[in-house]
Amino acid sequence: MKSVYLNKGKDKAAWQLHPWVFSGAIKSLSDKIEDGEVVGVYNAEREFIAYGLFHNSSRVAIRLLEWNPQAQIDADWWRARVQKAVAARQHLLQEGVTNTVRLIFAEADFLPGLIADKYADFISIQVHSVGVEKVKSVIIDELNALLQPKGIYERSDLKSREHEGLPDINGLLFGELPSEFVDVIENGIHYKVNIIDGQKSGFYCDQRENRQLTANYVSNKRVLDCFCYSGGFTLNSLKSGAAEVISVDSSALAIETLEKNIIENGFEPSRHSAILSDVNKQLRKFIDEGEKFDLIVLDPPKYAPSRSALERASRAYKDLNRRGLMLLNSGGLLATFSCSGAMDMDTFKQVLAWAALDAGKEIQFIRQFHQPEDHPVRASFPEGEYLKGLLVRVL
Repeated sequence: MKSVYLNKGKDKAAWQLHPWVFSGAIKSLSDKIEDGEVVGVYNAEREFIAYGLFHNSSRVAIRLLEWNPQAQIDADWWRARVQKAVAARQHLLQEGVTNTVRLIFAEADFLPGLIADKYADFISIQVHSVGVEKVKSVIIDELNALLQPKGIYERSDLKSREHEGLPDINGLLFGELPSEFVDVIENGIHYKVNIIDGQKSGFYCDQRENRQLTANYVSNKRVLDCFCYSGGFTLNSLKSGAAEVISVDSSALAIETLEKNIIENGFEPSRHSAILSDVNKQLRKFIDEGEKFDLIVLDPPKYAPSRSALERASRAYKDLNRRGLMLLNSGGLLATFSCSGAMDMDTFKQVLAWAALDAGKEIQFIRQFHQPEDHPVRASFPEGEYLKGLLVRVL
């Protein structure tokens, strides 16, 4: 196995089990190394630290896998990691209640560069790194052995693959092709999930718990669900007795899927309406028309893909939430989220405070939202905590 030596003083994070080694930390290589090759990582004194996946041109030059010097990073090692990740989620799968979960969450499961989601009888995967691409067949074989899915479909159309020199790949890896809409159940609610053309890997199972928690506040209320996608918050609100729900999204496919989900669950169409529109544009329209709501959900896409984008993103979050707060009745609730890993909870609270000030509103934070347990956060990798949210009351 080839070796990578780190600069003096640049090995602290690796010793502390952080899975990323940046290119600037590298002092020298023992030999020419191929992208995706497993290497031994050593400090400047040539003491072993860990094994990892190397990449010549990525800013994250090594994704660390294993700190035990006696371990062998072979097919059995990868299989064992997949087995452990899947076993940790089995209790979340309950017949007739929930059959969709995240099976593998990249660095959190010591499988950097790999995402796998279960949608009923199908699995959708995303591969972010060359190293995982090299062992993809082993991973697919193990997922098949553990879960016997009808099919495994790859949705590796990610910007991160550009940095790894990998092309986009969308296609069937095993079994039968998913139908246009796969029927899944989450918390007793039925969803039509488009694995092939939907956003991300097909569905946002990271909001599973937050959808239920928010629904506790909607009985007999007028609800606005923004960036609704296929209707997670909308459907939970209807199930929990909301008087009316209005859903807004800029994706025609999302609105089409949502309307199918309304019918699938037998909810009264008269209690729901969907609007195909840019959310900020629609919020401005609602303000001009004097509309008011009792509960608003704001679940936007990632505004801050990196720390360098955080200042600009904070302004975007502030403007979005300011508009939401202006549309709430006194005593109304705002369930607002950020999936930007670069924005921590304290910063998000400050953004909401600025938004309230600009909206002329006094607010209380009454609940914090987080990602669920199938999206765990390693203590040594706090960057894995990307989803956060706040339930805000307008006084």
